[in-house]
Parts: sequence; C-alpha cells; structure tokens
Amino acid sequence: MTSSNSPDDIVQRNDDGTFTKETLKRALKALKKRLKVTRLDDESRLGHDAMSTGSGSTICAVRPPDQYPPEVWQALEEKGRVRSDREGLYEVIDQESNPSGR
Repeated sequence: MTSSNSPDDIVQRNDDGTFTKETLKRALKALKKRLKVTRLDDESRLGHDAMSTGSGSTICAVRPPDQYPPEVWQALEEKGRVRSDREGLYEVIDQESNPSGR
C-alpha cells in the first residue's frame, strides 16, 4: 500500500514538464495554510495585555512546505501568485484585491 502523501502523488507534471494546475493549486493552498497557522500562533502568544483588544500579526511571509520542490514555488512566482524574498520566505499575492475595480 502506498502513502497518499508521497512526493510522487503530490507533485504531478504535464507532458511538457510543467507542473499540473492541481499541483500548483495544492501547493498554494498548503502555503496559505502554513501562513494562517503561523499568524494565529503569533497572535496567540503570551504577553498581550488582558484589557487590550489584542494585536494582529505582522507576519506576511513564511518558509514554504517541504513536500513541494523549489521548482513549484518558482512556477507559482512566475505566474504572479507568490513573491519570494532573499531569505527563502514566500508571501501570497492576493489575487482578489484587484485595483482595476471589478
């Protein structure tokens, strides 16, 4: 019996060698989940004043999940879905906040 989380199952390529749409979609979803969990962890840290309204997280980029090779993140960056920095952290570019006014 094979594991459903093996890299061969997660990362799939088209005939031309590019990553499938499903692979890129799953990778982006995994990155968003990691970013959300990291932000929630930051917001729930001890040290907030009990009488204050709390503070929001200032985290905007995280290290991408290891289940996907660097080429997946580079492909998402080329498509304009994520942005990387020099430390290897990736930020999700929000596609819904389109300034064109749609």
